[in-house]
Amino acid sequence: MSENREIEVMQSVYDKNDEVASQINKSLTKRGIYAVNVMGSPGAGKTSTLIQIIKRLDGITPYVIEGDIESDFDTKTLLSLGVKTIQINTGGACHLDSPLIGKAVDDLNLEKGILFIENIGNLVCPAEFMIGEHAKMLISTVTEGSDKPYKYPLAFEKADIIILNKCDLLPYVDFDENFFLEGVRALNKTAPVIKVSCKTGEGFDEVMLWITEKAKK
Repeated sequence: MSENREIEVMQSVYDKNDEVASQINKSLTKRGIYAVNVMGSPGAGKTSTLIQIIKRLDGITPYVIEGDIESDFDTKTLLSLGVKTIQINTGGACHLDSPLIGKAVDDLNLEKGILFIENIGNLVCPAEFMIGEHAKMLISTVTEGSDKPYKYPLAFEKADIIILNKCDLLPYVDFDENFFLEGVRALNKTAPVIKVSCKTGEGFDEVMLWITEKAKK
C-alpha cells in the first residue's frame, strides 16, 4: 500500500512541474524568446560555454538564469559582461524546477531574445524535469572520460544538442572518441555532437549556427 502512495506522490510532483513548464514554454514562445536548458556535470564548462556563445550572438539579446546550490560567482561574471542574469540558489536541491524558473522569468522582465538556463551541475536530476525550455543542451568533456553516455544515459537521451568540451586537451587525456559516440548514438540518433574548446573558441561557430537556426523556427 505504501509503495502505491509513493508512486502517486511522485507522479503528482512531475505532473505539476510539467504543467507549469508547459505554461512557461508557451509564454516564452509567444514573446519570441527561445529557451535553452544547459546541463552538465560540475566543471564541465557550462558558464564558459555560455560566454563563448553569447560573444557570438550578433544582434540577439541574451538572458541567463544561473542555477547553483550555493554561491553566485558565475552570475557576477556574466553581469560583469553586461549580460542580464538572475541567480537561483536551491540550497541543496540537485536540479531546477519549473516553479523556480517561472518566478525568475517574471523577475527578468524578458523581451525578445535567447534565454539560457544553466542548470545545477549534475548529470542525473536535471534531465528528468522540464523547465519550460525549447531545447536541452548537454555539455560533456573529454576530461570526464568517454563512458559518460553509458553511466548517465537519460541526460544523453534527452539532449537536443551535445557539446563535447575541452577538446584542446584531447592529446593529453585518455578519451576514446569512438566509444563515446557509439554510446551517444545508441541513445540518441539525432542530436548533433559538436567538439569545442572554450579556451581556443574551436567549434563555437557550429554551435551558434545550430542555436540561431532553431531560434528562428
